[in-house]
Amino acid sequence: MNRAANFDGLAGVYRWMERVTFGRALERCRCAFVDEMLGARSALVIGDGDGRFAARLLEKNPHVVVDAIDASGAMLDALVRSAGAHAGRVRTEVADARTWAARGTYDVIATHFFLDCLTTEEVRELACRLRECAGPSTCWIVSEFAIPEGWFGWMIAKPLVWFLYLAFKVLTGVHPWQLPDHRLALRDAGFVLARERQWRRGLLVSERWVAGTDVRQGTFTMQTGTGWPRGT
Repeated sequence: MNRAANFDGLAGVYRWMERVTFGRALERCRCAFVDEMLGARSALVIGDGDGRFAARLLEKNPHVVVDAIDASGAMLDALVRSAGAHAGRVRTEVADARTWAARGTYDVIATHFFLDCLTTEEVRELACRLRECAGPSTCWIVSEFAIPEGWFGWMIAKPLVWFLYLAFKVLTGVHPWQLPDHRLALRDAGFVLARERQWRRGLLVSERWVAGTDVRQGTFTMQTGTGWPRGT
């Protein structure tokens, strides 16, 4: 297993690098479903960078407690600062998500522009472990880059994603060179895609996944609608 990418050096400039390259598009992508999480009481946030998603969730939902996992202690410090007055409802742990042992059950799992630091097999292994802390009402919010079909995908999105990998390889040591097939990995682990939103012609996607009720038999309960998903 390769060492986890080191984002400590980017913690202070991460937000501004993102704004210069994508404006507020990534932020809108992260928070696309936050209004549907107002009934959540527990959230697991992995690799949230400087914590803008966690901060928005804590602001919108006065009852939720966030467990934040990141391999970068500097990024977790930035996340706590972003939480501001709500920092008392944040618990942080410096850990490599690929080996971190999930414990307890969460109403929300969130990975925003994090799975692209992993291979497809690493995403599958992570998803299988996270399936153990997902109940019937749990939703997993995923925000990622994608390569859409057609000329835009081949001529614009694919070269751009390759350039981003190259840049982050130099800056952080991130090791994959292509986007993982996270959808296949999540399905293999027993999650079902319930909703999706796209930005920038499909270059950015935000997805809401839910856990199947009986993975071994291949039957699933799919939570739909615009409100917080409720278990049966």
